[in-house]
Parts: sequence; structure tokens; C-alpha cells
Amino acid sequence: MTNLVKSFFKLTTLLCLILALSGCALMGLAVVPAAVSGGAAGVDYTLTNNAYKTISSPVADVEAALNKALKKMDIKETKRKAEEGKVSVTAVTGSLDIHISLEKVTPTVTNIEVNAKKGIFLKDKSMATEIIVQIEKNLEGKK
Repeated sequence: MTNLVKSFFKLTTLLCLILALSGCALMGLAVVPAAVSGGAAGVDYTLTNNAYKTISSPVADVEAALNKALKKMDIKETKRKAEEGKVSVTAVTGSLDIHISLEKVTPTVTNIEVNAKKGIFLKDKSMATEIIVQIEKNLEGKK
């Protein structure tokens, strides 16, 4: 029994260390809302630090706003894949690999998820958030 307790303790310690080093808050497996202000309000993060937000606009409109945002931010798109109700975009900056997913929830609602990575383990949450903020600004101009 003592070995089982020691093994559990070691595993728990290792898991906490991995989560702490990856920048995750130790909040369980739930999605943690962002505590940010201004235009980024409402942008949430998954456990893996991907920024996401659901917007009341069709996928086509959000995709057009995304294209405008990437151009404005001087982010180079390297790959685009479009399927029915889903668009995946891969882009790069000097130091980031960015993966953006747009997914149709309903005909007038779209989910946006942005993953901005620096290498294998690090994430740039501020860049991911800013992409979503710029998409929203572009959509506001359309309404």
C-alpha cells in the first residue's frame, strides 16, 4: 500500500509540474475564462491555452474578417483548408506558428479557435487574443 501511495504522489507531482511549466493554471480540466479587459473581453482559453470565442456571424463573414485581420497584422497565411462549415488556416510570423479554426455552429453563429505557438511548448496567448479582437473589429465594420 505504501508503494501505491508513493507512486500516486510522484504521478501527481509530475502532472502538476508539467501543467505549471506549460503555463496552465491548475484549475482542473475545465475551460478557464480569461481575466482580460477591453476588446478582449469574452475571449476564453482551453486547457492547452488556445484562445476561442463564439461569434454571431456566418462562417463566410468571419472568414472575410479573418483575411482582413491577417493582412492588417502582417501575418503570412501558409495553408487554407475549407470544408463544409469549417475553415482551417495556418499562418506564420517571424517566431510564431498560428493555427486558426472557424467552425459553423449554426448558419449565423461561428466558433473561432486560435493557437499561436512559439516552438513546441510555449504559446502566445496575447497574439491569439489579438487575432480574435481584430476579427471582431472587422465584423463590426460590416454591420
